[in-house]
Amino acid sequence: MKKINRVLISVYDKTNLLDLINNLKKTNKKVQIISTGGTKKILEEHKINVTSVEEITEYPSILGGRVKTLHPKIFGGILNRSKNTIDKKELIKYNILNIDMVIVDLYPFEETLKTTDKEEEIIEKIDIGGVSLIRAAAKNYKDILVIPGTEEFPKAIKLINAKNGCSDLNDRLLFAQKSFYKTSQYEFAISEYFKKKVGNNSIFPINFHTPDKSITLRYGENPHQKGMYYGDLNDLFEQLNGKELSYNNLLDIDAAVHLIEEFSEPSFGILKHNNACGFASDNKIINAWKKALAGDPISAFGGVLITNGNIDLECAEEINNLFFEILIANSFSQEALKLLKTKKNRIILKKKNTNLENMSFRTVLNGILCQQRDHITDSDKAKTVSNLKVSESKMSDLLFASKICKHTKSNAIVLVKNKQLLASGCGQTSRVDALKQAILKAKHFGFSLENSVMASDAFFPFPDCVEIANNEGVDAVIQPGGSKNDHLSIEYCNENDMAMIFTGYRHFKH
Repeated sequence: MKKINRVLISVYDKTNLLDLINNLKKTNKKVQIISTGGTKKILEEHKINVTSVEEITEYPSILGGRVKTLHPKIFGGILNRSKNTIDKKELIKYNILNIDMVIVDLYPFEETLKTTDKEEEIIEKIDIGGVSLIRAAAKNYKDILVIPGTEEFPKAIKLINAKNGCSDLNDRLLFAQKSFYKTSQYEFAISEYFKKKVGNNSIFPINFHTPDKSITLRYGENPHQKGMYYGDLNDLFEQLNGKELSYNNLLDIDAAVHLIEEFSEPSFGILKHNNACGFASDNKIINAWKKALAGDPISAFGGVLITNGNIDLECAEEINNLFFEILIANSFSQEALKLLKTKKNRIILKKKNTNLENMSFRTVLNGILCQQRDHITDSDKAKTVSNLKVSESKMSDLLFASKICKHTKSNAIVLVKNKQLLASGCGQTSRVDALKQAILKAKHFGFSLENSVMASDAFFPFPDCVEIANNEGVDAVIQPGGSKNDHLSIEYCNENDMAMIFTGYRHFKH
C-alpha cells in the first residue's frame, strides 16, 4: 500500500472535484495539493490550501496558458522511481518534490468539434500538458495513482475511502490502463480531425472507433455468435427505412460500396455474400438495373443493391418487384422513396460521401494483419501483348471486367459483354474451375459468350483457361501477367485470333 501525501491537479471540468479532494483530506489532513490556476482558485474559495504549479516550478504560466505543467520539477516528481537510488539523489539535488497522485481532466476536444468549426478554437482545445501528465503518471504506475478524467472520480473516491487514503499496485495498474486507453481515444479524435483536413493523403487513416460509436448487433455471422460494430455509419449513410443493420449486412455493404466506387458512369450492382452476382453500366440507371438483374435473377433474391445514381419512380417500380435486403443510392425521388418504403424491413440507405478508409484490418491467429486497400484500377499499365489489338469499346469492356474481378473472391474469373456482367466464377481453389463455373452460369441464364471478354484476378500458369474461354466464344482476355509460361498463353492467342491484355497488377481477394 502507498499513502497519498502529495497530489497534482490539472482539470478542465471541475465537476465532483471538491468531493474527491474532501474525501482525500479526510483520510490525510496533511496531504499537499498542487494545482494549476483556475482549479487553485476554486479550491481556495472552499477553504482548501493549495500550492500553485508556479510555486513548484518557479516559472510562470506562459504563452497564454499553453505551457503550465511542462517542467522538470513537475515531471521529475511524477516519473521518479521510489526504489531507484539515483532517482532519489537527483530529487534532492534538484529540489524536486515527489508526487503520489495525479488528477487530470483534458480539454474537451470532441465537444468543441460539435459546437464550432472555427479552426483556432478547435486547435486550442488540443490538450498537450494534460495528456503528458496522464501518460507520465500511468507509465510510473508502480509509484503513482493517476485519475484520467472526471468520469473516474466516483471510483477514485470509493478507492480512497476503502483504503484510507492509500492505493495498492493493482489499483494503480487498473487506472494506468484506463489512462492509456483515454489518451489513445483522445488522440484518435484529434487524428480524425486532421485526417479530414488532409483527405486521402493521410498516411495511416484507419478508424479505431471510440466505444460511444459502437453498435451491438443482433448477432454475428450466425445467430449463435455475438457481434459488435465499432464505427460511425452516419458519416457515410443516411438510413431512410428498414431494420437495424446486421453483421452480414455490413460486410455486404462494405463490398458494394467499394465496388461501385470503381465506376464513374451510371452503374447498378447486385451483391450476395460480398460478390457481385449482377453488375452493369448504361447511360440510364434503369437499363443498368435491368442488365444487372439479368445476370443472375435467382441469386439477386435477398441481395444487396447499389447504384451510383438517382432512383426515380420508374426505376423503383422495377426494383420493387424483387425481394431484396438493402438498397443503396446517391439519391431518391420522393415518389420512389414512398413506394420503396412500403416494405418496413427493407433497408434503404442514402450514400452521403465516399471518404472510405485506405487501410484494412483482419485478425489472424493471435495478431492483426493490416494492409493498404487495393486502389489500382488496371488502366495505368495495361498493354496489349498479343498480335491482335483491341478496339476502344473492347478495351472498355476489358477494364470493366477487371474492375469487377478485383472485387470478386479469389480464385476469380469474370465474363463481360457490353458492360454487363454475364457471369463470374469465384472462391474456387482452381482457376479452371472458376472459369467453368462462370461458363455454366452464363449459359444457364441464356447468354451467348460470342465476342465476350474474360478477366482473371491472377496470371494463367498454363494456357488451359485461355483455350477453354476461346472455345466458348471469348475473344479478349485481361490478366496481370507474370507467369514464366506467359508466352504459352500469348502464343495461343496469336494462333486463335484472340487479344490479350496484361495489367501488371494481381488482385487476390481472400
